[in-house]
Amino acid sequence: MTRLVVGLGNPGPQYEWTRHNIGFHVLDHLARHEGLLFRSARELDGYTGPRAFTFAQSFDPDALLVKPETFMNRSGEVVAPVARFLGIEPSELLVIYDDLDLPLGQLRFRPHGSSGGQNGMSSIIELLGTDRFPRLRIGIGRPRTDAARHVLERFTEKQMPEAEVSVVEASEAALDWLKTGDLEACMARYHSRWNQGA
Repeated sequence: MTRLVVGLGNPGPQYEWTRHNIGFHVLDHLARHEGLLFRSARELDGYTGPRAFTFAQSFDPDALLVKPETFMNRSGEVVAPVARFLGIEPSELLVIYDDLDLPLGQLRFRPHGSSGGQNGMSSIIELLGTDRFPRLRIGIGRPRTDAARHVLERFTEKQMPEAEVSVVEASEAALDWLKTGDLEACMARYHSRWNQGA
């Protein structure tokens, strides 16, 4: 059974290690760990939908990792067509993204729910027509000033170690979900570990 993991971010080197791009970095780490390479959407056999994304394909576990290149607030324009192409149920989609409502470095699985004001998630929910899909939220902390500016700024030198640790931990958790498909077990396993700060 193919599962789809989507990491959200903005395309282009100017957005590297900005807070909004942490979903991309989780997928990059997961691909490196599994020995996978990201390729152009044009190379996805049989797919004829919008091609503003890169993908890495895994066969064990059977999965597609996708990084939309539409810019954050139009992420659904890629995610919905790819999900339909794969013929997956919403429960077989995991979206990984930054969350202002969690402190820096904190991670949380959720089985479904609203976008929480995250524009990429809003787009995906709208174009999928459902919010009943799993997501992995990565805390980037609340800004002292403007939220729109905050998400597009890079992590500070002091914040980078924590951001990098959260990328590794999120990658490990996403791989566990890919292998098992058991979100409740992943939530029980990882939430208890993350809550202990391990």
